[in-house]
Amino acid sequence: MDRRLIWLAIGAFATSTVAFVFAGLLPLIADGVGTTVPKAGLLMTAFSLSYAIGTPILATVTGSVDRRRVIAFALAFFIAANLFAATAASYGALMAAQIVMGAFTGLYASTAQSTAIALSDPAHRARAVSAVLAGTTFAVAFGAPLGALIGDLVGWRFTFLFIGVIAVICLAILWFRLPGDIEGVRLSLGERILAVARPGVFPALAVTFLYLAAGFTLIAYLAPLAIDGVGLPKTAVSLLLLVFGLGAVAGNAVSGRLADRLGPTRVVAIALSGGVILALAIGLVAEFVPSSLAGPALIALMFPWGVIGWTFPPAQASRLVALAPELAHLTMPLNVSAMYFGIAAGSVIGGRVLAVAPVPWLGFVASAILVVTIFVLTWRRKPARPLSMA
Repeated sequence: MDRRLIWLAIGAFATSTVAFVFAGLLPLIADGVGTTVPKAGLLMTAFSLSYAIGTPILATVTGSVDRRRVIAFALAFFIAANLFAATAASYGALMAAQIVMGAFTGLYASTAQSTAIALSDPAHRARAVSAVLAGTTFAVAFGAPLGALIGDLVGWRFTFLFIGVIAVICLAILWFRLPGDIEGVRLSLGERILAVARPGVFPALAVTFLYLAAGFTLIAYLAPLAIDGVGLPKTAVSLLLLVFGLGAVAGNAVSGRLADRLGPTRVVAIALSGGVILALAIGLVAEFVPSSLAGPALIALMFPWGVIGWTFPPAQASRLVALAPELAHLTMPLNVSAMYFGIAAGSVIGGRVLAVAPVPWLGFVASAILVVTIFVLTWRRKPARPLSMA
């Protein structure tokens, strides 16, 4: 394998860790900037919305610029935003850092994948993209728990510094290792969005949005769920993230094989059904199980939840490609935007739940959203009946 792909993957690891590490840092950040946990959760909302909206805009603006410069540009702004977050003295400053970070994380992700394709021969393009996406998977499995552990040991500001240092190393190596003549594809913003009008694409994107909204209603507030919901110590949050991440690696590994064997729609349906059961189980454990047993039970549920959660993305991507194979270069970025709109919505929903209800209701609400998602997945519009001539 081309070693440059490894550094593109490590860059994806650094930029993606920010998106998932918030689950373990929210109480620490809330204390650090003098706000509440639900309000701190809006930082994840800002990051996700900036990613979802900013990525297609920045990709359009930089479409004709060679890929090495775009990657350097994206990583430079990402590094600056991390440094700003690490030194932010107020909630507003931290919010601004997340907005910048989200937009340029998305630009890096989309550009790194297109660069991986350009560096590979046609027979190995899928493998090249998978190698870069592995960085995101490892961010879930190891980056988020490591970042949470750093936050617990030396403070959340050092988590941002740690991520920034990794990004600096990647920027330096990629600048010297990547060729300077990889051209981008220039498309207007309208052309990128037009793919939504293709039959079946919008409902599929709605499934992506709802699934991520349900998941991040819980994931975004994993720390209060663990600490206030089941009585685990703060240091256990990194363990929860690690167990979840290991499940995510396993789910990502088996998803493609299952989709080839059963069909992607069936795998998505399995992921949704499993998600309903696990989210409901998490809520019931937090509500009814004694604290001496609830903590270990929550830890045990993290692994299957990670498996189910990360069985979904590859299968859902396969569904979208099957709907319009010739538009895959447009529908895949739209699917990523739908994911981050869902993450943003989930962090808002979870915050509102915590503002008006006990912590266990995070699981109940997430389960209800997944039930709605199953209806969207299985709903079929009936063809219009011909007008009677009688």
